[in-house]
Amino acid sequence: MPVFIGRDREARRAYGFDEVAIVPGTTTIDPEDTDISFKLGDLKLEIPFLASAMDGVVDVKFAIAMGKLGALAVLNLDGIQTRYSHPEGIYKRISETSAEEATHLVQEIYREPVKDVLIEQRIREIKSASVLAAVSTIPQNAEKYAPIVQDADADIFVIQGTVTTAKYHSTRNLGIDLKKICQNLKIPVIIGNTVTYQSALELMETGCAAILVGVGPGTACTTRGVLGIGVPQVTATIDCASARDYYFKKSGRYVSVITDGGMNSGGDICKAFASGADAIMVGNAFARAQEAPGRGYHWGMATPHWNLPRGTRVYVGTTGTLEEILYGPAKTDDGTQNLVGALKTCMGLVGAKTIKDLQLAELIIAPDIKTEGKLFQKAQRVGMGK
Repeated sequence: MPVFIGRDREARRAYGFDEVAIVPGTTTIDPEDTDISFKLGDLKLEIPFLASAMDGVVDVKFAIAMGKLGALAVLNLDGIQTRYSHPEGIYKRISETSAEEATHLVQEIYREPVKDVLIEQRIREIKSASVLAAVSTIPQNAEKYAPIVQDADADIFVIQGTVTTAKYHSTRNLGIDLKKICQNLKIPVIIGNTVTYQSALELMETGCAAILVGVGPGTACTTRGVLGIGVPQVTATIDCASARDYYFKKSGRYVSVITDGGMNSGGDICKAFASGADAIMVGNAFARAQEAPGRGYHWGMATPHWNLPRGTRVYVGTTGTLEEILYGPAKTDDGTQNLVGALKTCMGLVGAKTIKDLQLAELIIAPDIKTEGKLFQKAQRVGMGK
C-alpha cells in the first residue's frame, strides 16, 4: 500500500532479501525427491543456476566447468575474452593493481576493440566441450553480434543492459528492434534488465524466452549509488513474476523470470525462488570459485564505462571449487557453499516438490530474520555474523 513520503507525494514500500522470510510448510518432503530442473525453450538445465556475464567470473574454462555440473555460465561478448587473444596477462594486471587505480586501469583495458573472430572462436571453444554456450552483449551491439553468434552455433543469446526496455526514444540514435532479433534468431533470447511489471510485460511481448530481473543489486555494481535507481529484489521479482503469469494466461507462452544479482547466500537464493523466480543469475558466489578467472576479484559490467562507471572492483576471495560452491561439501559456515543443497533442503521444509511449488510458499515481512538470536555470531564474526 502506498504511503505519503511528503506533501502529495506517494511511494510504494519495496522489500529486499534481508527483510523477508519463507514460512515452513505444513508438509515436509525428502529434499532428494525435489526437482529443480529449469527449461528454457527446448533446452533443459539440471539446476536453475546461471553465472553472470562478468569477466571476473566467466571465461571459456569456467563456462565449460559450469556446463559439466549441469548449470549455465554466460560469456560477456563485450569483455576481455573477445578483446584479447590471450587475456591471462590482463587478469593478472587487474588483480595486482591498487584499489585507487583499479577503475582507471579497467577503463584503459576495455578501450581495446572487440574482435568478431574472437566471438566466434570463444563460442566454438565452449561448444567443443559438449556443453551449452550462452553469450551476452549490451543492446547497442545486439543486432551486429546476433548473426555471428548464431553462425557460431551458440545456444543462448543474452541482451543485457543496466535497464533495457521494449520502447526507446532518442533524437540521436535509433533504438534496436528487440522483436526482430527474437524472430530472426533460431535460439532462445534472454533480455534484461528490468524491475517493473509493465516493462517486463512489454519485454515478454518481443518474443524473448526469459527476462533478467535486477537493477543495481550486484556486489560489484554501484548503479544505485551513482544513479539512485533500483528496486529491491524481492519486490522486483514478485512484480515481474506477476507479469509473467498474466502474459502466460493471455498468450499461452511461458517466459521465464531470472532474478539477477543481490544474492549472497543460499537463503537469498531460496527467497528469490519463493518470490517467483524460475532461475537465478549470480556473480559474487561464482567469482569465489577456484575456476573463476578473476583471481578472487570481481567487477561489474559497467565498471569500464569511459565517462560514468557504475561498477567497481571488489575482492571476494577464493573460497573453494565450483563443485563445492554448487554441490558441497561446504567448507564455509555462512551459506555461500552447497547452494544446490540449500535450495533442495528449503524446498523439503516448505513441502515444495518443484520450483513452481516453491513459488507459492508463504513469505512474511521479517526485518529481524538475520539478527534475531545471533548476538554471539555477530560478536565473533562467524556464520551469519560475518
